[in-house]
Parts: sequence; structure tokens; C-alpha cells
Amino acid sequence: MKYINHTFLATVAFLLLCGNVKAQDHRFDPPWNTPPESKVQFTVPGVDNVPDLFGDINDPQLVVFFAGNQFMCIDELIAAFKKSYPQYQRVFAETLPPGILAQQIKTGSIVVGNMRITLKPDVYTAGKNRIDMTPEWFSKTTLYARNRLAIMVQKGNPKALKSLKDLANKELRISMPNPENEGIGKRIEEAYVKAGGETLKSTIMEDKVKDKTTYLTMIHHRQSPMRILYNESDAAPVWYTEAYYQKMIGHPVELIEIPEKENIHAQYIAGQLKDAPHPAAAKDFMDFLISPQAAAIYKKFGFDLP
Repeated sequence: MKYINHTFLATVAFLLLCGNVKAQDHRFDPPWNTPPESKVQFTVPGVDNVPDLFGDINDPQLVVFFAGNQFMCIDELIAAFKKSYPQYQRVFAETLPPGILAQQIKTGSIVVGNMRITLKPDVYTAGKNRIDMTPEWFSKTTLYARNRLAIMVQKGNPKALKSLKDLANKELRISMPNPENEGIGKRIEEAYVKAGGETLKSTIMEDKVKDKTTYLTMIHHRQSPMRILYNESDAAPVWYTEAYYQKMIGHPVELIEIPEKENIHAQYIAGQLKDAPHPAAAKDFMDFLISPQAAAIYKKFGFDLP
């Protein structure tokens, strides 16, 4: 048995040295925010790590489903809300893709790993197009922030990218939100058409998908930064705030601006659910989202204001 163990370990070491097997590297893994306080912290990168579920899942006094690319705001946003409305101290928030959140609302549950969540939201936030799909859900909606597109690349921009047209390069590895699941995917496709017509769009979304140089994500606000940081992709079209945030926290990325004539703008709309389990808290949070405190937080993280 000892011989077998020694042989196994020697084989693993040899493969590692040869570069055929990569040791797990999690130095850039989320959560990128500060987790809630607890005497027991058990976040294991790559194994037990749930960065898009925030706060108190037990008996919450407010439940908010946020379009995922706002994840960087949640810590400060919820802290400021609790300070302004101290009667609400147990708040639960999700920052998953808005299409997934919509499915969760429709079906009544979601499973993440082995955890099943059946909480109903009081407030759902998403892009205007997504909110417009289900106006019957809401008793009230309000615009509270805006965004635009940018390109995230590795620090130093080693591929010398300048524009969306450069993403058609056959050798370039792209991380791209899947339009089937993520609303931003459709908006990026609109930008491709503005920048290079249907040819650019089909090159990136058909030809390069087939040859696997375009990788379609399921949750781009986590996957795209990680693919850039771990050198799995060379470029990722993202919302401006996502690249801005990665630079803010010191990760080795660059932000490539997209000209206004090729860019796409997003409007973030909050909707109070007609059947909100906590209607008073929902109303208070809707009011808070358009307050100066909330506006300052969104501005800090690179969002445009209404």
C-alpha cells in the first residue's frame, strides 16, 4: 500500500511539473465583497462558495431580486437601507441573471447546489426590456440607474484591442453572455450590429461559437471577470460598471471604452410585486432606491443616474 501511495504521489507531482495538470488556483474567486459577520465563516473557494445570495435567508423582512450586475452595490446599499429604515434588519437579496430570477418568480423556487429557495421577492429589479415583459406583476415601477457597455481585457491589453470589431479576430478568445439566459447578451448583439453589421454579429455569435473561441456564459458578471483573470479568455464585452469594479478592487484588468455611436445603454427599473410578502418594506425600499443615499452608492460604482 505504501508503494502504491508513493507511486501515486510521484505521478501527480510529475504531471504537475510537466504542466499537464494544473493545480487549482482560486486567488481571484468571489465573493469579492465582504461577507456578513458570523462567528463561523466557512467559504471554501471552488467548493462551497455562493457569492450571489446575500444576507438573511431565515425569516427575512425584505426580499429583493437584483439584476446580477449590481452585485458590487449590495453591501453598501443594504447597509444604508437598514440605517435609514432600522425596523428592517433581516434582508435577503439575490444577484442572479434577471432572466433566471424571472423564472424563479414564475415557478416559485430555485435550486443552487443542494439548496432550494422558495422565497418570494418583494422587489425585482432588471433592465427595462425585461420589466416590460411582465407588467402584470407590478403595482409600481421606477427608474433608478443607467449603464452602458465596455470591453474588459487583461491588464496591459496584451492583444491591443481597440473596438468591438476587433472581437472578430479568429484567434481571440471571447467570453460572451448567452442571450438565451442573460439580457445583456441581446444588448451586446445590438452593439455588434451597430459596430459591424450582421456580419460582425454572426462571426462572433455563430462562427466563433462553433470553433469555441467564443465562450457563452451562464452568469457573466462572475464568469467573464474570472475567465479574463485566469487567462481563459482575452476579452469580454460587459457592462461598464463590471470592468470598473474589477479595476476598483485592484484586479489586473483593463477597461476599453466603446464609442457612443456603437454603444448600448441600459435602464435599471425596480418593480414592487403586487403579491409582495412584505408590502410595507417593499414600498420603503422602492422609495430608498431613488433617494440621494442610494444614488451616491450607484454613482460610486460607476453607474449613471437617471
